[in-house]
Amino acid sequence: MGSSEEAREAHVRLLPQLRLDELLEELQARLDAARGTRDRVHSLLEAVLSVGRELDLQQVLRSIVEAAALLVDAEYAALGVVGPDGKRLSDFLTVGVTDEQIARIGPYPEGHGILGELIRHPEPLRLTRLSDHPASYGFPAHHPPMNSFLGVPIRVRDQVFGNLYLTEKRGGAQFDEEDESVLSTLAVAAGVAIDNARLYEESRLRERWLRASAEVTHGLMSGSERGEVLGLIAERAREITGAALAVVAVPMADTGSLTVELALGQEAELHLGLVLPVGGGLIGAAFSDAAPVSTPDITRDERVPPGPPRFQGLGPAVAVPIGSGDGVRGVVLLVREAGRAVFSGEEIEPLQGFAAQAAVVMELADRRRDAQQIAVLQDRDRIARDLHDLAIQRLFATGMTLQSAARLIEHQGASERVARAVDDLDETIKIIRSTIFGLRSRDETAGPGLRARAVRVVGEAAPVLGFAPSVRMEGLLDTHVPKETADHLVAVLSEALTNIARHARARRAEVVLETDGREVRLTVSDDGVGIPAGGRRSGLRNMAERAQQSGGELEWTSPADGGTTLVWRVPITTP
Repeated sequence: MGSSEEAREAHVRLLPQLRLDELLEELQARLDAARGTRDRVHSLLEAVLSVGRELDLQQVLRSIVEAAALLVDAEYAALGVVGPDGKRLSDFLTVGVTDEQIARIGPYPEGHGILGELIRHPEPLRLTRLSDHPASYGFPAHHPPMNSFLGVPIRVRDQVFGNLYLTEKRGGAQFDEEDESVLSTLAVAAGVAIDNARLYEESRLRERWLRASAEVTHGLMSGSERGEVLGLIAERAREITGAALAVVAVPMADTGSLTVELALGQEAELHLGLVLPVGGGLIGAAFSDAAPVSTPDITRDERVPPGPPRFQGLGPAVAVPIGSGDGVRGVVLLVREAGRAVFSGEEIEPLQGFAAQAAVVMELADRRRDAQQIAVLQDRDRIARDLHDLAIQRLFATGMTLQSAARLIEHQGASERVARAVDDLDETIKIIRSTIFGLRSRDETAGPGLRARAVRVVGEAAPVLGFAPSVRMEGLLDTHVPKETADHLVAVLSEALTNIARHARARRAEVVLETDGREVRLTVSDDGVGIPAGGRRSGLRNMAERAQQSGGELEWTSPADGGTTLVWRVPITTP
């Protein structure tokens, strides 16, 4: 009895001790949880602060995805930016995957499978196993294994900017509600940081446009030449928009076509002097519609006319008219490297204003040229008037005086000399009157220049060929090439295109017309069957004779794999 009683008393004394231990353990667990929550909140606040400190958008995005991986203890993290169409990812940043792994995996995802699920339904998504979800799309080769998943959308002003994707919680654990809550909080802060970075970039971009506008205005006011100011406009537009190529095309008189007057950047020499149809291609469409025209990839755009490759390695492009309405004076084309972002509406709007300055440049240049021409004509009129009113009257009076004096001269020889002098004065008066007529006449009877004639010939050949040949012109063709040489050149061009239509069975042809002031050179090439070994040579013989008559030569090549290149060159004497 005694021992059992003692055991009962010992058990009674032990119960409070056990309850106290349990309470202490529970308290310790709660303290650890509170400490863990405090540490996590502290980490979250630090992440929010670090994200908010950045102003560069790319650095902001990088900070967000790194903070997300750290907060939820994920091995892999990614941030996908939703593209303008709202259906695909336009940018993708990763954490946890090395550059070597990325290179082996291949191109970044565009938004299929689970990634696309968040684009279609922008709500938090937690998965124990990625492969169990119906939208699972699988992984490409060399992709690291991923099972647990947590995705949260990032909103900027009620618009989904992108999504945070977290996979593989460390230690084999699963993402829980607390992880989702922490990541959702970070996404809210990320939206604010992204919005601030965007506003900062917009303000910096606006500042750069203002500086460029001031530079152009200074050039206008200082009387810089039209080409110099247009070059400045193209260069600044290329720099500010991050374009690899800038092209300025203007209309050609009396042809209904456009010609590339200025080209800067990648492969610029392939574009300079090109003749483009109005209404065709990006440049022609922007000119005829008097509105910007853009494309995500200029190398695949059906509106770009066929021809030799000129946009290799390039992608997004925009063509902006210079001027508006009926006053369009040309087009500025900007092209970025392949893989770069497409031109957004926020970028095109200031670009339109900048292009409007180019219209002012061209307008002022035309006004200056008109003013100079009027001054020259006025000066001619003054000279003609002075010759008529002063010189001719004096010469006429002198002649009358000599005629009167001749009657008083008795010496036969002297009388004849005076008569000859009077005749000479009459001839001089006729010469001066002819000069006056020449000064007052206008060059209205002059025919079209070589550029316009060449474009007309190419245009007339297009229906027969079944396609429009590409045309490029360089140099002062209308000024340096004499009329007789220009007549021969136009005839050779017509003959060459006719031969292509009749015999070459070509799908593409290119015409290059250029002069350096010493010679004029016409190059016509096609991708047809070439010149057969036993074929007729009458057309080539005629072209060669025309070249020889002007002291030039004709060369042609026709490789075994097809195609023909004809080069007709003639020396010229510049005025």
